[in-house]
Amino acid sequence: MDTNATSAANASPLARGATLAYGVVVYAFFFATFVYLIGFVGNWAVPKSIDSGAPAASVGSAILIDLLLLGLFAVQHTIMARPAFKTWWTRFIPACIERTTFVLLATAILVLMAWQWRPLPAVVWQVDNAALAGLLAGISLAGWGIVLVATFLIDHFELFGLRQTVEFALGRPIQKPVFKERLLYRWVRHPLMLGFLIAFWATPVMTHGHLLFAVVNLARKTGVQPGPALDRANRKFRERFEGIEALAERRGVDLHTAGLEALDRMWEEVKGSQK
Repeated sequence: MDTNATSAANASPLARGATLAYGVVVYAFFFATFVYLIGFVGNWAVPKSIDSGAPAASVGSAILIDLLLLGLFAVQHTIMARPAFKTWWTRFIPACIERTTFVLLATAILVLMAWQWRPLPAVVWQVDNAALAGLLAGISLAGWGIVLVATFLIDHFELFGLRQTVEFALGRPIQKPVFKERLLYRWVRHPLMLGFLIAFWATPVMTHGHLLFAVVNLARKTGVQPGPALDRANRKFRERFEGIEALAERRGVDLHTAGLEALDRMWEEVKGSQK
């Protein structure tokens, strides 16, 4: 007998209603965050974007904070998506809200990232031609459109945990999604990944912060393990910070009172000596 079907059929109206409400609220939270993320990456109509907000004390600390935020999102996805973790996790929470809770935590991390992201405003490239800049912005929006369409071609509401809560509320067993090769999936192996890459890279103004965001996501989506990569990055930055401290001590510079310009010069000097 299907235990999911049995638990759904025997659930009280209160449990069904609470489960459905949880699914709806989490889905609304996710979708609002998804829309905000479009504006965040593209610097469109949001109070804080990838290139705005309070800067960090130094370039090095900004990179470290941003890498930690991106790494947190990657690690959460990597761990919670594993079958072994799901088996363990569903000992404590009902299977009908397992995916919903995954989406809730992932969305909360995205909100944290948008809130705490430290801008790196130095420009890598900038397109001054208005028509070309508009074209790139349109291509980026098309990338987000591909992402959204690709989720519906899989099973949008199952992917974001709403379908499971609806089926539980209706007393039905949770159906596993059946993948069908439709539309974009007939031509591209991973249209979801393709959409994200287009959205992140098609921009008229590429800053160092935007480039960091795009490169880390490219690495994650092409199979680079976030844990070892983050460990290497942390080790490198720790060595550079220790190098700055040693350099400042040799020159009699007080790091607490040194200006950002002086700190950046020392950062570049240590960076060059460690290559």
